[in-house]
Amino acid sequence: MAKASHRKSAAKSTTTTASGNSLNLTPEERATQGKSLRNHAPRSAHAAWQAPKNRRDPIDILCASNEGRIDHLVPIRFGRMSQSPFAFYRGAAAIMASDLAHTPTSGIYVQACGDAHLMNFGGFATPERNIIFDINDLDETLPAPFEWDLKRLAASVVIAAKHIELPMSDAARIANDLVREYREKMSDYAGMRVLDIWYDKIDLQNYTHRTTDPEVLRRTRKRLAQRIEQEQRKSHPDIMYPKLVAHDGAEPKIKDEPPLIFHTTEMLTPGVQSAYASVIETYRQTLPEHIRTLFNRFHYRDLAIKVVGVGSVGTMCGVALFMAGENDPLFLQVKEARQSVLEPFAGKSAYPNQGQRVVHGQRLIQTASDIFLGWTRGVNGRDFYVRQLRDLKLSAIIEEWDAETMRHYAKMCGHALARAHARSGDPAMISGYIGTSKSFDDAIGEFAVEYAAQNRLDYRAFIEAIRQGKIQAQTDG
Repeated sequence: MAKASHRKSAAKSTTTTASGNSLNLTPEERATQGKSLRNHAPRSAHAAWQAPKNRRDPIDILCASNEGRIDHLVPIRFGRMSQSPFAFYRGAAAIMASDLAHTPTSGIYVQACGDAHLMNFGGFATPERNIIFDINDLDETLPAPFEWDLKRLAASVVIAAKHIELPMSDAARIANDLVREYREKMSDYAGMRVLDIWYDKIDLQNYTHRTTDPEVLRRTRKRLAQRIEQEQRKSHPDIMYPKLVAHDGAEPKIKDEPPLIFHTTEMLTPGVQSAYASVIETYRQTLPEHIRTLFNRFHYRDLAIKVVGVGSVGTMCGVALFMAGENDPLFLQVKEARQSVLEPFAGKSAYPNQGQRVVHGQRLIQTASDIFLGWTRGVNGRDFYVRQLRDLKLSAIIEEWDAETMRHYAKMCGHALARAHARSGDPAMISGYIGTSKSFDDAIGEFAVEYAAQNRLDYRAFIEAIRQGKIQAQTDG
């Protein structure tokens, strides 16, 4: 197995070639370059997973990742992770990043998601109010080998399939279907013009696939229409405002719902007394000028900590209320941006602000990003990125699925990941490395099954640590 220093050197060399001299090569010549990379990392080398003898204890990794989090929220984080092996996987991106660093790598870098699992994909509204399907959580984004994302996504399929009690045979086939979709879409992108790749999108309401069963497609679209209608209602200001806001005298205030929504103190979040004026101004300067003009119509009213997700629990995530007038609110989600879990293994971010890293990754990867997407730095030195709180976001509810629904969704995720990688990387080189046979599909599929077993072992160790009192876990209530 190649040492980490060798992998980084090879990856850096390939990245330079892909973004520089390779622009003068034809797609066929770049594909040949990609194929030649199999000499140092054969496709079959991606199949196996075996924990190295010096593998770091996963509980130690999780505990280390709590540094800098809000102490009293850490047990909620662990409580959410304890619900199932799939919930554990969602919160354990740092563990897998450490494991992936010990696997062979192609050396082809893209702007990686960094935490590519099924629940980090979904539908959301573009600025034109179309509903598209894409990666929707990029907190860990960083340049990294393309297959790291694909391995994490494929393993999440196997773990999620077992979560809804599908047979392992179905889980393995769905993981292979996902990788095949990625491979075939990447082959398509390899022959497309750059701008055509950039403008490509996945229209959620009209998405279909040649292998999708018509009855499954009909049920999926019916369920989707119901979800869109539901989310449109939930996202409407007339619903959101009274649900989230109360009036304390003449001033609107976000409602406290401890332990998940609560107001903070000057000690915890310096800037409360000044209404975060300097922090908001820094954020405002990161917006495009026309959006800045729009944002200027709104005025800050309140901010509260809001616990979100699984892996983000305990970080400084909040919801900020701005008002342009009576019954004219803007809710912004303010999320702390910490060092990517990939950074110790893929290299340091090029950006001085971790929020800027996330925003750059979103704009590069996503077909369309939120118009209020920007970044800032708190008075206490923490980095943040900002976006709208709930702008018609559709997340998967996997507990309602059968095998065919999961297969359909997994293919959409494979398509979306291929599109994201094609935007930031060299699709011809990636396609050349992957090839046209099932070799790569089978290798990643096998890895996914084996890593799902590793995740289950880690989950059992995690639950045992809770039982022994080594770590504390509690429910949200």
